[in-house]
Amino acid sequence: MRWSGRARSPETSIQRSSGKQVRVFVAGATGVIGARMLPLLVAAGHDVVGMTRSASKTAQIEAAGASAVTCDVFDAAALNGILAAVTPDVVVHQVTDLPDSHAVLPLKVPALNRARRTGTDHLVQAAQAANVPHFLAQSVAFHLPGIAQRAVDHLEEATLGIGGVAVRYGLFYGPGTWYDTAPKGDKVVHADEAARRTVELLDSPSGIVEVLDPT
Repeated sequence: MRWSGRARSPETSIQRSSGKQVRVFVAGATGVIGARMLPLLVAAGHDVVGMTRSASKTAQIEAAGASAVTCDVFDAAALNGILAAVTPDVVVHQVTDLPDSHAVLPLKVPALNRARRTGTDHLVQAAQAANVPHFLAQSVAFHLPGIAQRAVDHLEEATLGIGGVAVRYGLFYGPGTWYDTAPKGDKVVHADEAARRTVELLDSPSGIVEVLDPT
């Protein structure tokens, strides 16, 4: 793991009603939504720490104006240590293991389910140990088959179990996703819209929130 950020000063504790800066930890910071969130969070004045499992992607995080940390979400001990050091006000769980092409998705289902189960459990446990007051996690607004849906259910139950927010996104489209334009159906959302709306949910009360294209 690698963490080279700043210690949080007392005045950065979460007080959005007075417009103060907060520290946001984004796990999965170089993914479709995570990468879009970083510059939005920085522009809003927040102190942002982005996590990636690949050291080669830390420059991408830093270019967005965030601090970078390298850690695999499946390394529970390392993750606990990082969150204890970062002391964030909000953890945003955007970790997935989706392939670049929809055609090979069936081959990635086990890895994706592991991210939603074990990865979520590790983030939840680390957030609890670090006394993080707010937790958001990426979920889906459409039903998945079999074990894939059970993994989503697990993610949501774990998130809601600590008073977090399960963000149910529609099917993503836009640059860097499987679809350049909106696919058919009413459960869709442009990736830029999804990132923008997620930033607005940082202090949302616990519950399930659907993020879809405006109708």
